Amino acid sequence: LPRPPLVAAGSSPVEPCGRRAYAPPAERKRFYQSVSISQGEGGFEINLDHRKLKTPQAKLFTVPSEALAIAVATEWDSQKDTIKFYTMHLTTLCNTALDNPTQRNKKQLIRAAVKFLETDTVCYRVEEPPALAELQKNEWDPVVAWAEKRYNVTIGSSTSILGPNIPASTKDTFVSHLASYNMWALQGIEFVITQLKSLILSMSLIDRHITVEKAVLLSRLEEEYQIRRWGNVEWAHDYDLCELRARTAAGTLFVHLCSESSTVKHKLLQD
Repeated sequence: LPRPPLVAAGSSPVEPCGRRAYAPPAERKRFYQSVSISQGEGGFEINLDHRKLKTPQAKLFTVPSEALAIAVATEWDSQKDTIKFYTMHLTTLCNTALDNPTQRNKKQLIRAAVKFLETDTVCYRVEEPPALAELQKNEWDPVVAWAEKRYNVTIGSSTSILGPNIPASTKDTFVSHLASYNMWALQGIEFVITQLKSLILSMSLIDRHITVEKAVLLSRLEEEYQIRRWGNVEWAHDYDLCELRARTAAGTLFVHLCSESSTVKHKLLQD
């Protein structure tokens, strides 16, 4: 169970069984005045006044880069009278990386990410209504085509409920590509994939081919089509959209801050 005063939010990406490792804590009153970072033996630490931040499993909260530490410290410093843990996505991802509540290794994380190809949002197409089918073709086909060229793979799409038949060579290519990321970055990639329900959109976003706004819009294409046709539920859809953008942006930033600069530069120059 989380320790009270110094434990951050610990809600982790969804486990394979669909449960979450941690339940988001309720809001609590802010109990610290200042937030700072310091460098320790294991990396960069977060200080709330003169106390070290701990994870839900009571481990010292230590991150691998100064940039990530600054981003997490900013989340804590931006809290007002009460601490809204559900808004602290970077803190949550760090807790997950440190505690590894699902006890998965690198190979298992990669396998879970690649499995999303079988149910990837942009690979499932409709035949009716024609307007939506045309919209999917116009908006999703360019992203699929980019991914096929970028990774030299075959992906395709399908209107069958069984989805497209993804070649084994395509899966192997993505396994090799994801293996170039470290464990921390893989946690972030999985988080982004669970938000967008798409490995293709997630990698397009992380490789900076599309923006967060574009990735979210493409992942919600059918919902946005229905909203334009039938109207918007007052405030509800806008709230969901903003939340999805925030989580997706945080996950993408987490991946970049956890990746070595040389590795990121190499990936960007491959095109």
